[in-house]
Formats: sequence, C-alpha cells, structure tokens
Amino acid sequence: MEDLHLVTDLALILISAGITTIVFKALKQPLVLGYIVAGFLVGPHFNLFPTIMEQAVISEWSEIGIIFLLFALGLEFSFKRLFQVGSTAFTTAGVEIITVFLAGFMTGYLLGWTTIESVFLGGMLAMSSTTIVIKAFADMGVKKQKFADITLVVLIIQDLVAILMMVLLPSIAAHSGVGGKDLLMSIVKLVFFIILWFLIGIYVFPSFFKKGKKLINEETLLIISIGLCFGMVALATSLGFSSALGAFVMGSILGETVEGHRIEKLMKGTKDIFGAIFFVSVGMMVDPQILVSYWLPILILSLVTIFVKSSMTALGVLLSGESLKVAVQTGMSLSQIGEFAFIIATLGNSLGVMDAYIYPVIVAVSVITTFTTPYCIRFAEPIATWMEERMPARWKARLALHQGRSHTVNQESEWRTLLKTYLKKILIYGVILAAILLASFQWLSPFVWKHLGEEFSPFLIGCINAGVTLIAMAPFLRGLLNQNRQSGQIYFRLWNNGRFNRSGLIALVLLKVFMVFFFVSSVLFKHFKYSPWIILLFAVAIFFFIAFSEKTLRRYSRIESHFQSNLNAKETLAQKENPLEYSYNKRFAGNDIHLEGIRVSADSPYVGKTLAESDFRRKYGINIVKIKRGSHAITLPSPDEHIYPNDKLLVLGSDQQLEDFMKDIQYMDVEAQQNAYVKNVGFYSFVVEPDFPFLQKTLKETNVRELGFMVIGIERQGSMLMNPQASTTFELDDVVWVAGERKHMPRLLGKEKL
Repeated sequence: MEDLHLVTDLALILISAGITTIVFKALKQPLVLGYIVAGFLVGPHFNLFPTIMEQAVISEWSEIGIIFLLFALGLEFSFKRLFQVGSTAFTTAGVEIITVFLAGFMTGYLLGWTTIESVFLGGMLAMSSTTIVIKAFADMGVKKQKFADITLVVLIIQDLVAILMMVLLPSIAAHSGVGGKDLLMSIVKLVFFIILWFLIGIYVFPSFFKKGKKLINEETLLIISIGLCFGMVALATSLGFSSALGAFVMGSILGETVEGHRIEKLMKGTKDIFGAIFFVSVGMMVDPQILVSYWLPILILSLVTIFVKSSMTALGVLLSGESLKVAVQTGMSLSQIGEFAFIIATLGNSLGVMDAYIYPVIVAVSVITTFTTPYCIRFAEPIATWMEERMPARWKARLALHQGRSHTVNQESEWRTLLKTYLKKILIYGVILAAILLASFQWLSPFVWKHLGEEFSPFLIGCINAGVTLIAMAPFLRGLLNQNRQSGQIYFRLWNNGRFNRSGLIALVLLKVFMVFFFVSSVLFKHFKYSPWIILLFAVAIFFFIAFSEKTLRRYSRIESHFQSNLNAKETLAQKENPLEYSYNKRFAGNDIHLEGIRVSADSPYVGKTLAESDFRRKYGINIVKIKRGSHAITLPSPDEHIYPNDKLLVLGSDQQLEDFMKDIQYMDVEAQQNAYVKNVGFYSFVVEPDFPFLQKTLKETNVRELGFMVIGIERQGSMLMNPQASTTFELDDVVWVAGERKHMPRLLGKEKL
C-alpha cells in the first residue's frame, strides 16, 4: 500500500507539472514557475486538488533531483574555460558576490533575523539562476552577444562559489560562526579534493571511454554516467562534503571528455524528471498565510534582488573596462535568484538554523524575480541608451578612458608567466604527492603491518612501505623538478637580464627542491627510527637519484603526455572538425566581434545578387568569411560571388552588426556547427616591418583579398582594431591578423620566391 501511495504521488506530481508547464509555456513564462505552481496546487496548503500523501518520500526524491541538477550543471561547467576567460568575468563576479552578500546580510539583520539566518540570506541572494538565464537567452536569441558570454561565465563562477558555500555554511551553522583557521582549513580541504578528483578523473575516464567506445552504446553510457555520479556522491559524503558537491565534480569531469556532450543529451530526460520533482517539492512548501503575513520582507528582498544585484553587477562590468551598454545588459540579466537559493535554503532547514517561514519567503522572491528576468533583459538596452543620453560629458570621457586602458593589449611580463608556470606545477604535483603520502600512511602501512608484520622484521616492513611509496611518488617528484623548454628559456633570459632577478629565481628553484625533500623525508621519518642526519643523508641520495634517473623521467613523461592528451581531447576534436571557428574563437573570444553561421532564406532580397552588389561591408560593417553551398565551400569569396537560396554564410561582425544584417537578409536559422571543408584555412598574424610591401597603404589599395586573405584585426599601440575599414592603413609595428591559408603568407609579406 505504501508503494501504491508513492506511485499515486508521482503520478499526481508529474501530471500536475505537465499541465502547468503547458499553461506557462503558452504564456511564455519560465517552466520553473510552472513546477512551483504545480507543487503549491498539490501541496498541503491548497485543498482544492488531491494532496501528496508521502511527503517525506517525495522529499528524498527531491534530494535526488538536486543531485541530477548539479550533475547536469557540472556537465555544462568547464574548469578550462573558467581559467581561460579574462578579468572581466572574475571582476564582475567578485564585486557582485561580495556586495550582494553584504546587502543580503544587512537586509536580514534589519528585518530582525538572526545572524546565521542573515548569513544564509546573503548567500542565497548572491546566487543567480543559471537555468532561468540560459532559457531566457535562448528564447530571446541573444546567446551570441558579448554580454551573454560574460553573464554565462559569471554564472559559472557563482556556481563554484555556491558549492564552496555549501561546504562552509554547515560549519558556520554548527559553531554559530567560523574562525579564520577553520575557514582556511575548509577551503584547503575543498580545493585539495576537487583538484585531486579532477586530476584522477581526467587521467582515467577519457581513456576508459576511448578504449570501450565500440562496446559502449547510449544505454550503457547513461548507466555508467549515473553510476559514476552516485559513486562520487557517496565518496564526497563519506569525506564530509555535500552530495551536491560530489555530483557537480563528477559532472565537470565527464564534461571535459569527448563524451561530455553526448552524456549531457542522454541525461536530459532524467534530469528533467527529477528536476521537476525537486521544484514541485519546493512549491509544496509555499504557504499562502505565511506569504500574506510576510509580504513586506518578500517585497523588500525582491527589490534588493532586482535593483542591488543589477547595479552591483553592472558596476563590476564597468570596473573591468566594458561599455555601459554591456554592463547594464549583464547586470539586468542576473537580477534573480534561482535553484541554488532553494538548495541553500533546504540546507538551512535541514540544519535547523533557519525559521520555517524563510523558505516560502525565498521561494516567493524567486518566483517574482524569475518572472521579471525576461523583461529586465529586454529593457536593458533601452535603459542603457537612456542613461548614456543623460550622462554628464565628463563621466562619459572617464568611462571611455577607463575602457580604453582596460582593453589595452599588454603582453604578460616574463616574471608573471614564469610564476604562473611554477605555481601551477607546485599546486598540482603538491596535491598528488600529498594524496600518495596520505594513502600510504592511512592504508598501505596498516595493510602491510597486518599481513606481513609477524613474518618480517620492522626494518624490512619499513623498507617495503617506504619503497612502494617512493616508487609511486618518483615520477611526480621528477615532474616537480622538471622544467619545460619555454619556462627554461624564460628563466635563463631573466637570469641574464640582471643580478636583481637572480635571488628570486634561486628562491623558486629552492622552493621546488624543499618540497621534494619534504615529501621524501616525511616517508623516511615515518618508517625508520634512525638519527635525523642519517635519514637526511638518505633523502639527499634519493633526491639525486630521482633528479638524474632517465627511467623516472620517462615514467613522468608518459604520465604527463597521457594526461595532456585526455585533457585536450575535446579541444582537439573541435579543432579538427571546425578549424576556422576554433582558431578564431581561441584568439578573439574576448572582443565584441564573432563568427555567426546563418542560412539564407529563399525570400531574401539579396538572392541572386553578388557580394559587390549587396555591399554588406558598407551597409553593416560585416565580412563574409565563407559560403557553404551543398558539399562545396567557398572560403574568402570574391566580390563577384553570387548569393543563392539555402547558402550557409559564415559571417564576421559585432553583435549589433550581425543583428542588423540578419534582420535584413532574412535568414532561416543559425548554424551551431560549421563543417570545415577547407582544412588549411586559419587565422594568422604578422608584424608590419620596414620592408613590408604595403606599408602606409590602405586595405583597399592593397587588395589583400586577391592575395587570398581577409584582414580580421590590427593591434596598434596597445589597442585592437577589429574588422578594420577599407580606408585603414598599414603602419609600422602593427600586428595584423588575417584569415587565409598559411602557404600564401610569403606572397602577402612580399617574400615569395620567384
């Protein structure tokens, strides 16, 4: 009978969710709102419809929903992308999270909430909704615009901070606060395990999927993925972390594999079902009486979310050097709270540190701000225009000056490059070596003593434990000492540039040497009871053996090569399938200009006209990089090339240029992927030197198109000029970026052999 109740409850949940989402879709409202309304209708506070009977069981199912939501979020997350973005997203996220957290904390305090409730409130308000924003961007067709890209990366950073909060908040709640030492240890523990899991996952899983590719069909891949997800959840909870963290980490690991996109598609149905159950369970907690009683806090928190989050996010974007328009669009896109707020509120309830009325209050604020989000995004551009028109001239001048300085192309100093390389190596290999040391002390040593302690002397037992541990550590100790060619060249250039650099360079080398001695000595001191000087002497001998052992170097090289191959497999595949788009995005992703693939409608007024007659460059400022016609592709088409129905154009331009162009040309759809029929075409750069044949000539006079190239951008005096006009001249020391074939570069540079 109990099982029948569960089936009845699930039927009620899914049928009500399905009906309400149809209604909300017809009204062009987010589906999440439909789920919450469905939960309210079948919940205990609304008696017109049948009510859920097994609420405790549904609550457990909703926790599984959180796991699947976080797993799916991890599949979309990219650690590589996070570290490849510029300072804009980090500055924006930092300003928004800190200021909104403080605003939320102060608002809770002024409303009379306890300190811990105010802390939870600040955390909830600081997190925007990835689901709502992505859905709104897709519905409005703005995913390709620059502000959308900044917004999505900020959401990624917010998600990572939310995961950190879910680790720290229970500790804060348990101790009614947390000291600096406890906070630092929690962060170190979190970072240690995330890095370790990620390294192991990238080393193991891509190889597993590659070797079993012929045997793994979609059904098997789905089962394996869900199994790995729950396995990581179990591991995370056993180590004292949340289940959501385990699901997120496994999702991010699988998302970096070549199967990531396929897993994401396979998981969509499962995620949607359990996600619906989670959001319906959220709606079940909405009590109308509480909402009426606490209408004022709901109104205040809604206004804080909409206006404070919008303004603080926009401030962060402005501080990073972007335009007022991009700042306002980004800020108003993030003016809501979403799924992480529910998860944090659920955490607060389960810990017993939040009053019961807070949960429905947060749900109400989320519903209100979710409803207003599409309108905020839609009216962001007019609001930005209105603000620019009324802004004092001196403010405009200061913003323009700050924007110009921020967009200056500065090459990283060699010191900064070297420090980044050293610190990354120290962090990665330090985590691996610490993990091996912990595994040896916690598992290997007790195991060996248990099974061999009666048969062998303590000295031999120590030799076995130390030997196995050092053999496992050896390639990573060598990796810590090893220096690649690029960093080695930078090191010696800095060494030769002046005596002032040498003390710092020596300190970097000594730091790595000290770390090697630390790990080797730790193993020896653990397993042997000799004089410290004898142990240190052995440590020196082991150090020199590792530093000069060719076998150890080969082991390290194989491990690193395998890891790099797995880590870059997804990127390598994208480069192979779409070399032109890949090379462009890799170099120019931070600029307000991108490639867009569109298909020409049969009703387009430009059908049958040549590119010269259409004059797209003069009208819109865009360039046609490629025309794909059936199985034939025309790269860098000539002005005499005609446009035909169903041609797929690869167009280069800014957000506004592309928007105006697509309205006029009457396109049919946007191509997410472009098959590369011309494998040799890419983006290349050269420096204008005194012997450049077109020095001081304009692009029109040069006619580089006849030489097989298109000028994409020019770096001049620290700034980037994208998609330059035909009247632009080549000047000495310009860094010119062109699209074309590498084999024709000598002809462009005037160095082709006759």
